[in-house]
Amino acid sequence: MYLAVDIGGTKTLLAAFNDEGQQVSHFKFPTPENYDEFLKQLAENLPKLGEHDFRAATVAVPGKLDRPHGRVIALGNLPWRNEDIDADLERITHCPVEIENDAKLAGLSEALILKGEFKRALYLTFSTGIGIALINDGVIDTNVGDIGGDGMLLEHNGKLMPWEDFAAGKAIVEKYGKRASEIDDPNIWRNIVKDMAVGMIDLIAVLQPEVIIIGGGVGANFIKFGDLLIERLKTYETPMMSIPPIRPAVRAEEAVVYGCFELARARNNG
Repeated sequence: MYLAVDIGGTKTLLAAFNDEGQQVSHFKFPTPENYDEFLKQLAENLPKLGEHDFRAATVAVPGKLDRPHGRVIALGNLPWRNEDIDADLERITHCPVEIENDAKLAGLSEALILKGEFKRALYLTFSTGIGIALINDGVIDTNVGDIGGDGMLLEHNGKLMPWEDFAAGKAIVEKYGKRASEIDDPNIWRNIVKDMAVGMIDLIAVLQPEVIIIGGGVGANFIKFGDLLIERLKTYETPMMSIPPIRPAVRAEEAVVYGCFELARARNNG
């Protein structure tokens, strides 16, 4: 059995997977802002998954990591700083633990679905913020930064701004007063994809992916904006730079925990 721990700003999801990658149980609990309280809550809630002897666990967090030391440096939505998550959770779970960025785990899960078709996949999650993951032949490229769209400064309305400040889900709500799921006006979506495309084209030029996968809360509405986004990106196309296929995420809501399983199983099998 393998354990997935997806730590979000408001809730933490625990999931147990068997060797075949089937999710056999799961449980959610509110994520405390205090790290020590989180560890206490995790220890109390872990048995609710059932009696399991876990071979390995992966912990997903939305932030910047020190991977060699299994430490979270900083999170975007929790006040935790320089916490030794790997060591602390190993004492609770009694199995090897590895920490990884949540967007990269979601990207791993989605890229593996397309592995037979594409080897180099760029995963973008448009949610509260913008997460970025590059997956090469089923392996996470950790050279692509953990801070995602917050670390990309782009020109917007005459000044430099972090990409996610004007293109993420939170920015959409602030500008239009609606969540992406509530927007049906094609004219609004044209404006949204314009802001999405300006960052995507830079990533395409630098990372040269074979496919781009769009996930997250905004990405779950791909049917509303997918054609408009492709049309916008095609305006940037040149003989030297083609636009790769754009695909919606298959498991938009559960991609992170499935990525946790995939990474835990891969590391356990050496």
